[in-house]
Amino acid sequence: MSAGFTLKHPSAKPLRAAALKYPGTTEDFPWGHPAYKIAGKKAFLFLGAYEEGALSVSMKLPYRAEEALKMKGAKPTDYGLGRSGWVTFTYGPKAKAPLAKLIDYLDESWRAVAPKKLSAAFAPPKAKRAQT
Repeated sequence: MSAGFTLKHPSAKPLRAAALKYPGTTEDFPWGHPAYKIAGKKAFLFLGAYEEGALSVSMKLPYRAEEALKMKGAKPTDYGLGRSGWVTFTYGPKAKAPLAKLIDYLDESWRAVAPKKLSAAFAPPKAKRAQT
């Protein structure tokens, strides 16, 4: 992460990497925290920290917000964004974030704001199979 901002939570780096794999994605720091946007315009992911080493993840989930809000640490995003399906997940410095689920939600968030033509041309990432 650039612009002098570093998230120390271990889940921040894989979420950032997953977001940057989507076509047209740019990283911006509008309020000093990383925001991931399509073509520098519409945000689909915000990362931040409410305390040293913690992690805050906000995504637009128009189809599964209700499901996501049942997860531990989830709440409607502040500033009225929750009414539009935005959900914020918070994890303390030692809490383990459910990365597979968050990356699954990330796909929905990106598609919710991506132009339809771009979204249709990009296949969803393949889910990792559990090892037995």
